[in-house]
Amino acid sequence: MYDPTRPAGPKIMAIANQKGGVGKTTTAINFASALAEIGQNVLVVDLDPQGNASTGLGIMPENRRATTYDLLLDDFPLSDIICKTHLDNLSLVPSTTDLSSADIELIANEKRSFLLHDALRQTDMDQFGFNFILVDCPPSLNLLTVNAMVAAHSVLVPLQSEFFALEGLSQLMLTIREVRQSANPGLRIEGVVLTMYDSRNNLSQQVEADARDNLGELVFNTVIPRNVRVSEAPSYAMPVLEYDTNSKGAAAYRALALEFLGKTEKVTAA
Repeated sequence: MYDPTRPAGPKIMAIANQKGGVGKTTTAINFASALAEIGQNVLVVDLDPQGNASTGLGIMPENRRATTYDLLLDDFPLSDIICKTHLDNLSLVPSTTDLSSADIELIANEKRSFLLHDALRQTDMDQFGFNFILVDCPPSLNLLTVNAMVAAHSVLVPLQSEFFALEGLSQLMLTIREVRQSANPGLRIEGVVLTMYDSRNNLSQQVEADARDNLGELVFNTVIPRNVRVSEAPSYAMPVLEYDTNSKGAAAYRALALEFLGKTEKVTAA
């Protein structure tokens, strides 16, 4: 039943691309960190069995007492699942390889596509006061990714600045359309962010031109450069904003967060 006294929930974004190696988890970690840095209260949900977002935010496997597996399939209290990172305003629902079996277990569940949707909207979530929830999806269009899209208000798509990038995007767009028609009519594309961009490379410039010609304003003005500091940061279990706060990669993710918030405010005002 609708409760008018209940506070408005956080905006939920799925960060998705079925192609691996496009900077999806890197974007989840650093975009979340940039939002948190400017005062937004952010939750990252690691929905990838590889658990790279969890490691990249400093939560080692031995410290993951409860995970996204428990969020989806077991009746764990949220206070036992959501853990604080060492960064202010940034929390995490971690993942482990246990999640790799979830696809099989979900098939037998009648509400298999809505488990994450319901988990992120339970009343216990109100106590945390999150502004944004970012769901780091696995690099495939499986039931976990569908759960993320059914739960989300929008999808943020990292797009690698390399050959065939736009061809791989077409299947993701088709999946978004199918989810919109069948389970989540309000789902929209938040935007496409170009990653691993090398301004000295003609190919990167061509991919950017093609993306902007085909997708128009869906493509963020901010591009994420190919930057060694961005690549190094996960091995130190920290976002690039913390690992090298003055790097070009850190500056790019800060710019992306500001551009995103500017767009969000315009949509809200409209």
